[in-house]
Amino acid sequence: MWEALFEHPFLQNAVLAGVLFSIACGIIGSYVVVKRIVFISGGIAHTSFGGVGLALWAGFSPLVGALIATIAAALGIGVIVRKTRLPEDTAIGVLWAMGMAMGAVFLWEAPGYLRDPTSYLFGSILAVQQSDLVLMLILDAIIVVMVVALYKEFLALSFDEEYGSVVGVPVGLLYVVLLCLIALTVVLLIRVVGIILVIAFLTIPPTLARRFTHSLGRMMLLSVVLGLVLSFGGLWLSYEVDWPSGATIILLSGTVLILSFGQSRLSRFWKERRAAAG
Repeated sequence: MWEALFEHPFLQNAVLAGVLFSIACGIIGSYVVVKRIVFISGGIAHTSFGGVGLALWAGFSPLVGALIATIAAALGIGVIVRKTRLPEDTAIGVLWAMGMAMGAVFLWEAPGYLRDPTSYLFGSILAVQQSDLVLMLILDAIIVVMVVALYKEFLALSFDEEYGSVVGVPVGLLYVVLLCLIALTVVLLIRVVGIILVIAFLTIPPTLARRFTHSLGRMMLLSVVLGLVLSFGGLWLSYEVDWPSGATIILLSGTVLILSFGQSRLSRFWKERRAAAG
């Protein structure tokens, strides 16, 4: 594969995409895992399907459509959860279902050759275009700047929201901003792993990183590195065995996570055995 990398622009685009989405997932995914808002991330991700369908029906970029839909979903969830008595899981479930339904309707109305949603549901890192990379770079820059500027505030939001509120941190507004950053990360991932698999890559590298550190900053950095390793490893494996790239990246990531927990349990078992024998 590495010889072909210098010959084929689509492989170069795929590698660059891997770098860009690993940065976003390592940073924002750490907040998702620490704050335990994976279900919210899933709701935002699946709502993006409505934006993709709208874009294909109206004739503009599906990623722009996904961006519009995910930001709208993030704002909607933030307002509903903070301003109404509707339970959070109910609000997310409704938006999740409506987003998927709207996407299906718009795709039904779109021209016949645009009706296949497979590439957006399951992704293909090998199909990333230079225009996609430009948008991904812009979204990455926004995410990094926002997190650096609001790092301490997000730290309070993630670990002790009540204390943050007492000392004057605008936790309600920050919560909505965090959801919007999750929306941007979802858009970064759609072309690579698809809407259905977004949650997996948003959570697996940070979950692995959390096993080695309790510092949020180090967790983010390690998540980025793990994301790069897993995305490049999955890309190489998909190229070698001719499997779908997005699905292969997720399968490799999930396998590594399972083996990590299995190794930990096995080590604990042998330690207990040796302690009992001694």
